[in-house]
Amino acid sequence: MAKSQVGIVGLGIMGSAMAANLLRAGFTVIGYDPVAACRARHRKAGGIVAASPLEVAQKARILISSLPSAKALAQVASELSSVKRPKNIILETSTLPIRAKEAARKRLAAAGVTLLDCPLSGTGAQARVKDLIVYGSGELAAFKKAIPVLKGFSRGHYYVGKFGNGSRMKFAANLLVAIHNISTAEAVILARRSGLDPALAVKVLGDGAGSSRMLQVRGPLMVRRSYKPATVTNVTWKKDMQIIGEFVRRLKSPAPLFNATKAIYNTALARGYGMADTAAVCAVLERPARKRSR
Repeated sequence: MAKSQVGIVGLGIMGSAMAANLLRAGFTVIGYDPVAACRARHRKAGGIVAASPLEVAQKARILISSLPSAKALAQVASELSSVKRPKNIILETSTLPIRAKEAARKRLAAAGVTLLDCPLSGTGAQARVKDLIVYGSGELAAFKKAIPVLKGFSRGHYYVGKFGNGSRMKFAANLLVAIHNISTAEAVILARRSGLDPALAVKVLGDGAGSSRMLQVRGPLMVRRSYKPATVTNVTWKKDMQIIGEFVRRLKSPAPLFNATKAIYNTALARGYGMADTAAVCAVLERPARKRSR
């Protein structure tokens, strides 16, 4: 028997994974996405497809939004501000500028809808196996009401304070991801060039002091040189890097390692890896390494 109804607006890589886990946990999931293929995938998984974000809000008290841009969030907030069912709670899980989320929060609050800033730590592959951490911020009472839903699609959640703190925590997390992804590629290439079995190296290094989640999650992709389907595309990651970079500059916080990674990710885009997984930075680093060795 279904626990309750949950709505999801945005059924892309992350949204569809959250929906699938909520369905497995016994929730009825009402979803919407402007892309027909995403709606079809949700229906096939056992979810209910809505015709619009407004319909999602009218059928579910708690919603999750997983959106690609600040513009998309503004559009959804505008539509949901006319909802006929006030007191909805929306868990906004996207990686977006805080000012965009704050603008959406204010607009929705005027309509009696509570927006929580709840970005996620984890890749699409991790999302599929419920290996996500939620950084929740905003109204505490609303966050507590949403905990059963959070448990349905994540392995853990943290309440980190006032609205926007979730995104601040996410930016710090993604700064580490940007660096660890590149360092993983360097380690895999070094192991391969030194004659080690790179698969064995990823396994052994992943159990030692030099481990990271990126080594564990992206290391195997780099070993196989297999970068599709993507868990996070380089196109999406470019958006995240720009948001973090702006945040770092505004605070005048030192970030030499993060800044050093930008050229490598930009090269991945320039070489046609835009829709590939960010693990493709390994291919970027391998090419000049091979040329120098000739």
